[in-house]
Amino acid sequence: MPVDHYENFPVASLLVPPRLRRPIEVIYRFARSADDIADEGDATAGQRLADLKAYHSELDRIEAGSPPQTPLFADLADVIQAHRLPIQLFRDLLDAFAQDVVKQRYADYPELHDYCRRSANPVGRLVLHLFGRTEAEHLEQSDCICTALQLINFWQDVAVDWKKDRVYIPQTDFPHFKVSEADIAASRWSANWAALMDFEMDRAQALMLRGAPLVHALSGRLGWEIRLTIQGGLRILERLRQVRGDVFNRRPKLGKWDWVVLAGRSFRM
Repeated sequence: MPVDHYENFPVASLLVPPRLRRPIEVIYRFARSADDIADEGDATAGQRLADLKAYHSELDRIEAGSPPQTPLFADLADVIQAHRLPIQLFRDLLDAFAQDVVKQRYADYPELHDYCRRSANPVGRLVLHLFGRTEAEHLEQSDCICTALQLINFWQDVAVDWKKDRVYIPQTDFPHFKVSEADIAASRWSANWAALMDFEMDRAQALMLRGAPLVHALSGRLGWEIRLTIQGGLRILERLRQVRGDVFNRRPKLGKWDWVVLAGRSFRM
């Protein structure tokens, strides 16, 4: 599908069975458009929350069996009904996006992890529901992968998020490494900053590796899709380590050559 945002992972790629490409595209459109309501443009906080509430209302209509009022949600209703997807997972995403509108700091890691539970994990769970693989162990592994991807995106985008007055680094982590938000404001890299980023990246990598065994439980194309997704996240971490966490001057992202590297590494998982 046309993807008009940079992503660290493949979206509805050719590895996905044709019968599931449209459902994944519809879920992506829902999540991306809701995220854009929270993040993009110059709307007031009140308007953003009102628009997200309208999304909630559309989900209520779907749950009640009433026709949605917009084409996006008409498509989503078809997908939810055809694949028996839990509507709560879509609500969790909306709750996380609404939280982005009103919350700019996270006191500690558990608080940030709870945000990831709603902002990232539902996507992985929805994909597993589409493929009919909803065993508890697999859902937990998917949660680890999705939370890791979310954290990696945070560490990749520290400078970008600062411009939106958002800091996802847990506040309790700053004093341990003798750095502060002033370092972000000044785009000031230091050995202490590198140590902080190493600490955060280690957390994300540990989660990713905990979830990685999921690929052995998923046969065929889905297994390869998840392999590429995992390797994409690990590749970004690798790039971040190469610049020693200096996200102020060199924001790592994946290029065409990286996807060749990811494909090779996926074969070795």
